[in-house]
Amino acid sequence: MRTVQIINDNWFFTKDATAVPNALPTDWELKNLPYTWNEKDGQDGGNDYYRGKCYFARSLKKSEFPEGEVYYLQFDGVNSSAEIYFNGKKLAEHHGGYSTFRAKVKDIKEDNLLVVAVDNSANDRVYPQMADFTFYGGIYRDVSIIGVNEKHFDLDYYGSPGLHVTPEIKGTDAVVHVKAYCEGKVRFEIIDNGVVILSCEAKGENPEAELTIKNVHLWHGTADPYLYSCRAVLLDDGDEVDVVSTRFGCRSFKIDPQKGFILNGKEYPLRGVSRHQDRIGIGNALLPEHHKEDMELIKEVGANTIRLAHYQHSQVFYDLCDEYGMVIWAEIPYISRHMPNGYDNTKSQMKELIVQNYNHPSIVVWGLSNEISIGGAADESLIKNHKKLNELCHEMDKTRLTTVAAVTLCDPSEEYVQISDVVSYNHYFGWYGGTADMNGPWFDAFHSKYPNRAIGLSEYGCEALNWHTSTPMQGDYTEEYQSYYHEELIKQIAERPYLWATHVWNMFDFAADARSEGGEDGMNHKGLVTFDRKYKKDSFYAYKAWLNPEPMVHICSKRYIDRVEDVTKVTVYSNCDEVELFANGISVGKQKKGKYPFFYFEVKNEGETVLKAVAGDLSDESTIRKVDTPNEDYILKEEGSVINWFEISTPDGYLSINDTIGEIWATGKGKSVLLSVVLLLVKKMKSKKGNGGEVAGFSVSNVKISKSMLSGAWKMVKGFSIKRVCSMASGLFTKEELLSINAKLNKIKKK
Repeated sequence: MRTVQIINDNWFFTKDATAVPNALPTDWELKNLPYTWNEKDGQDGGNDYYRGKCYFARSLKKSEFPEGEVYYLQFDGVNSSAEIYFNGKKLAEHHGGYSTFRAKVKDIKEDNLLVVAVDNSANDRVYPQMADFTFYGGIYRDVSIIGVNEKHFDLDYYGSPGLHVTPEIKGTDAVVHVKAYCEGKVRFEIIDNGVVILSCEAKGENPEAELTIKNVHLWHGTADPYLYSCRAVLLDDGDEVDVVSTRFGCRSFKIDPQKGFILNGKEYPLRGVSRHQDRIGIGNALLPEHHKEDMELIKEVGANTIRLAHYQHSQVFYDLCDEYGMVIWAEIPYISRHMPNGYDNTKSQMKELIVQNYNHPSIVVWGLSNEISIGGAADESLIKNHKKLNELCHEMDKTRLTTVAAVTLCDPSEEYVQISDVVSYNHYFGWYGGTADMNGPWFDAFHSKYPNRAIGLSEYGCEALNWHTSTPMQGDYTEEYQSYYHEELIKQIAERPYLWATHVWNMFDFAADARSEGGEDGMNHKGLVTFDRKYKKDSFYAYKAWLNPEPMVHICSKRYIDRVEDVTKVTVYSNCDEVELFANGISVGKQKKGKYPFFYFEVKNEGETVLKAVAGDLSDESTIRKVDTPNEDYILKEEGSVINWFEISTPDGYLSINDTIGEIWATGKGKSVLLSVVLLLVKKMKSKKGNGGEVAGFSVSNVKISKSMLSGAWKMVKGFSIKRVCSMASGLFTKEELLSINAKLNKIKKK
């Protein structure tokens, strides 16, 4: 029978070796798995984290091998390329850092040496190579030894579990098609709550059978994620020689261009988040308790769907998705830059994703790519690759749909966007250009032009750290602007039921070592929760009030205590019918819940005030304090252009650097000022020494701009303020230059 032994302890590790050792290198560092060598340098900024070949070595005594006649080594995640050596002989190599792979072991001695060469170097063959996250190198998931009988379920095919289960709903029943990957006679069993309810036998090469569950208990998302189990037993002359099992759920779904997602015949709006898998100080080397904590937080926010970006996640997390009833978008890391030499790798990673995750009822779509045309219009090679991947998905899985996540500048009429069954867009109107209110109209225009094409919102969000203001503006990285942004997006999403799925970017802050934004390098701060999972930002509670039916009340801006204004705005999120706010025990007023769970109060700011929001039996408290001058600890100090909101003159009826490029361009004199700013920017960029415009492998010189992209870019740029553009220009503008530009604009009347 099958036995499994995890071997995560006592590995020796080095970055310095140049060849596979022929003896156990006890002078290397001793490590326990899971481990990544980028746990620190992949999170500190500078885009200089170590990318290269490293070695792991471990002694394996024969006594450590479990019972069995045939043995396999199983690696659950090695990033990104791996070569496996056993007693000096190369057993296997694998390219793709996020999926399970195995290597068959022979000629086992009393004392054996296992060496794994792991390489996350840049190349043009293995995805990902360009993306807004850190590519942590290492053996960051479990390693185990599998012992089996000579006759066993397949262990060689793309990390397959050896058993595929395909339920089909027919009326009140489920016809369950089961297929085992082996040769011989197999007994299939359907198990419900620990009891075998159905059983049959089949034989031959890859035997198959059908079993019908009468009055089936459906898997119905977060409301009722009911799971059955299927066990396959390989028989040899009546003896049980190998067993595999899997859980599965019985559900039907479809995606309707008008009604959105439909689960088991009922409309089921998918509203949720995206997730990256890394953590502070440990990178992607997560333990089961980390996955469980993430899922609990996602459940608390009220999400019912997760986009697992941008790669295959741990089986631990997929299992949790099944258990918690999350509807999942699963994808491969075909992202940001198409590599003509990478087709075979996209194919192998897609095969692994589907084969290893086929039985998970939570998964409904396979993602082909993400923002793959960000470097310019799609060429013939990119289109061909997408067509092949789409065909591959449908050949391997006839029950699920395919999708892509397209970047804003990608015209919906582009051929590659039309290939997948459904499509979603990554839009950041209100953060990277444009304004927040542009999101809904964009989708309405798409829906009007392509009424039979299902459309979703695969990414949207903005960054927030511990910066605060009473006058939030795009690009200020304050918690208050992030709250405003998500309030606006919630309103626009709620009014558009045709959106088949929406996914906040991101549930958690995550590492992107090439980034230098918001006052903390190496991070993307778009999360609703901080990187360490310790602080839930106000926007987290906006979604909790909207999506989670459990009664709650939350006062926003608790970290924003010192305020200069005489009357200040206090925002409260609650899904209760009525909220009353008290200031030092005196009622400020009661408000009935309107269409959305957002309440706004005006409060006199005098001395120190204790605020208390009351909703039924629930309450929440915070404190504000009147100060004469702004607290500098709340204000982001931008490199070069250190300028605060209160230093910018904004006379009524006249322009300022806080106005958008579109507003300024609409005036004749404003155009002249804008052109002078552009000329100054070009001059500064030419004189600046640096990396030639290349960030995380993306070179501006390689971008090919189509007419549709140019039109889309102008729509986005019009929404930027001058201050926002200058602050994003890597500190090229000084405070004095910004104030000089502002003074010129102050003389021009608004149109």
